[in-house]
Amino acid sequence: MQVMNLDNTTLIQELNDPILNTGLYIILTTDEDDARPVYISGNFNNWRTQDKEFMMEKIGNNLYHYKFLHDFDYPAELLYKFTKGDWSEVEIDSHGNRTENRSTLAHTGIQKEHVARWRKNWLPFKQSFLPQVQLISDEFEIPQLNKTRKIWALLPHDYDNSSESYPVMYLQDAQNLFNEKAEFGNWEIDKKLAVMSEYKIGKIIIIAIEHAEEDRIKEYNVGKTVLGKGQGKKYIRFVTDTLKPFVDSNFRTKKEREFTGIGGSSMGGLVSIFSGLRNPEVYGKLMIFSPSLWVVPELKIDPKKANTADTKIYLYAGGDESKTMIEDIKSFKDNLISSEFVKDKSKINLSINRQGKHSETYWSDEFPKAIEWLFFNTKES
Repeated sequence: MQVMNLDNTTLIQELNDPILNTGLYIILTTDEDDARPVYISGNFNNWRTQDKEFMMEKIGNNLYHYKFLHDFDYPAELLYKFTKGDWSEVEIDSHGNRTENRSTLAHTGIQKEHVARWRKNWLPFKQSFLPQVQLISDEFEIPQLNKTRKIWALLPHDYDNSSESYPVMYLQDAQNLFNEKAEFGNWEIDKKLAVMSEYKIGKIIIIAIEHAEEDRIKEYNVGKTVLGKGQGKKYIRFVTDTLKPFVDSNFRTKKEREFTGIGGSSMGGLVSIFSGLRNPEVYGKLMIFSPSLWVVPELKIDPKKANTADTKIYLYAGGDESKTMIEDIKSFKDNLISSEFVKDKSKINLSINRQGKHSETYWSDEFPKAIEWLFFNTKES
């Protein structure tokens, strides 16, 4: 088989070459290109997005190809999409819209395809898929701390037109999750959830709890640490014993641990770690971004707290945060495994961005990947 790339646009194939009768040969051109590899995801590999077996070979500028093995077990109809490594970087059309699944009944010959653009970090989004943002209360009582707090609920866009029940993620630091006026930027979780919903994933209820402003560190600090004596234990009891029962009573939630998560970043990530370690019967999913593990350098994990069903834990750290951030989070992962709090290593996902800084921008990038892996990835990576 002869493959020639002429002026990066024209591809000449010898269509009668015998090799083309031994499997399907896909040729992809794209208007946008960069250094990231291109993968084929489809109904033949459970739609996995970083399956190295289905990574396309780059053979020129804006030009890729892939040849299915001669003994490949084809489904009756081959359904597929092209991605740059995950669903936040999937193909879109020239106007930024979602593309339908590609399909072919062919098992041999050449299939020519073209991608106009690639989605970047789940954007752009459509207004019609934005979650409903409801203020639960601007003075929700915290009896454990004798305080009140503003708490929000982000509901799926079609919540009112559905009878479906949803998983729930409890997130700290609501001020920085979807507030366009946040001083240090925000995670844009509303926009990320909109795109996920458009792709029929990410239908989840987010409960966003505002932090205590000047008392934030005290509330998120658990026990006696290098920061002094904290109120974290009482705060955890509030979320677990007061807020969760209220949410389960007032919204259509899936109440079981396997559908309940808690998460946050920095000190919010640290208090979320303790929430999960202390209450594995309540929280089956932990989303931990850039946790302040330096606060508790001797963090002990009690294996007696381990649940019979493993907790799924998504860990993230940036290489440009602190000198010890990556080392600390790797050690924490090792402790989770050695203590047998998590017995199945595939239940822990460690994501590291070597250029990542300690900021909302990077946590925003990670949020949809974490939600998808924790709640909607049926096949472990």
